[in-house]
Amino acid sequence: VVSGLIGFLRALFSGCSPFGILALSGATLLCALATRLALKRRALRCFNQPPQRSWIMGHMGLMGHNEEGLQAVDDLIRRYVHSCAWYLGPFYNMVRLFHPDYIKSLLTASALPVCFPGHCLLLQNGQEWSRHRRLLTPAFHFDILKKYVHIFNQSTNIMHAKWRRLLAEKQNSLDMFEHMSSMTLDSLLKCTFSCDSHCQGKPSEYIAAILELSKLLVQRQHYLPYHWDWLYWRSEPGRRFRKACNIVHQFTAKIVQERRSQLDQQGPAKNRTENLEYTGGYKKKDTDLIDLLLLSKDENGEGLTNEEIQAHADMFMFAGHDTTASALSWIFYNLAMHQDHQERCRAEIRSVLRDGDEHDISWEDLSHLPFTTMCIKESLRLHSPVLALTRYYSQNMKTPGDCIIPQGSLCLISIYGVHRNPEVWPDPEVYDPMRFDPENSHGRSPHAFIPFSAGPRNCIGQNFAMAELKVVVARTLSRFRILPGPKPVRRLYQLVLRAEGGLELKAPRG
Repeated sequence: VVSGLIGFLRALFSGCSPFGILALSGATLLCALATRLALKRRALRCFNQPPQRSWIMGHMGLMGHNEEGLQAVDDLIRRYVHSCAWYLGPFYNMVRLFHPDYIKSLLTASALPVCFPGHCLLLQNGQEWSRHRRLLTPAFHFDILKKYVHIFNQSTNIMHAKWRRLLAEKQNSLDMFEHMSSMTLDSLLKCTFSCDSHCQGKPSEYIAAILELSKLLVQRQHYLPYHWDWLYWRSEPGRRFRKACNIVHQFTAKIVQERRSQLDQQGPAKNRTENLEYTGGYKKKDTDLIDLLLLSKDENGEGLTNEEIQAHADMFMFAGHDTTASALSWIFYNLAMHQDHQERCRAEIRSVLRDGDEHDISWEDLSHLPFTTMCIKESLRLHSPVLALTRYYSQNMKTPGDCIIPQGSLCLISIYGVHRNPEVWPDPEVYDPMRFDPENSHGRSPHAFIPFSAGPRNCIGQNFAMAELKVVVARTLSRFRILPGPKPVRRLYQLVLRAEGGLELKAPRG
């Protein structure tokens, strides 16, 4: 058989020039790729199939990341209600899902996320993920979060002092994203590393590297050839990315190593019990995330390595500042556009801050701001910082419509789509905080509101984020009135939801 096959190939190519052989090989490869593409698309034929640009291009280029692109997503949701297939050229075939009933089983199943490259909780799976999640969870316990509230107040006070200076200089409007990003980075540095970098005044090399990574990831996301590692790491942006990563990693590594040495000098954990403030922690002026991770132990007494702690801290800084800054910017935008809701929030806040404007928001105060919390949640629904989650599944997944998502398929769980689905949220484009009144929330699917995802892989820092949102909103509305800016706002989706050219609002003293 082998000799016969060799003879056939010799006969086939004997009369061909090298160019002909190359052309035939190329044609064979293209046929194989086309067959593979057709089989993958055929596996998704039971899902709704929106019109494509062409068979080879699929839906590539039909939806941008700007205002018009997001309006096209709105049309897609209204037309297909729960799900559809989506083809990005010959490279990516995915299923888009935008109904609570369709995402429920996917969010609770074992999957590998597609996200920021690195060894972190977001990218882990199976036993490794479970172990790390258990070790990290105590760091976000309510008893720990209470200690961070004074940091949120402090960082907000610094931002407000800067606002007052700018107002005194007759600056009429403020770019919310610029100010919120600096302020959230300030808080995260203090909560993660006990580091006061004064970044709201003058960004450090570390902060500049974090911001550089954000910009480069957006660039890579939007330029398809850069999706291939081989090309990206040889490009100029790829080299800049590596340089920024090295700055971030070196900063974190130095702190982790120094803190590990300090703990080792204190002796075994059992000899430090007199210094414990809570299970797994040790007493210092401010117990930060690095301390908590260094002291975390699993059931076998094993902790996290320095490299694992560095990865988690870097991801917490990277993912935490942009999402919270986006959330705050859109909260203030929505309150600026709805002055009646803003005034009701302000009255509620002032009733809690009986000692006046300079009184810090306490942890206990946060539970006495029900309407303000409803306004925050409605903004997270209407302008969720993260618009989608992507997942690969190691097994076939069945949807309520008896369609099968094949093993290894890419799934896009559209947070934006779920939050703006008219079957779930009547008049979804309207900002209405009363949707989150307990009486109106009764009977609503828990997967209808997922700004922090849901299921076992939900955002581990969501209580941290909600506490920070409440403190910043309450502190700001007690001092300033937030008014619409000088120009219309057009949405822009990058790593998080932003606004084209910035989101400018006016903030006169209240």
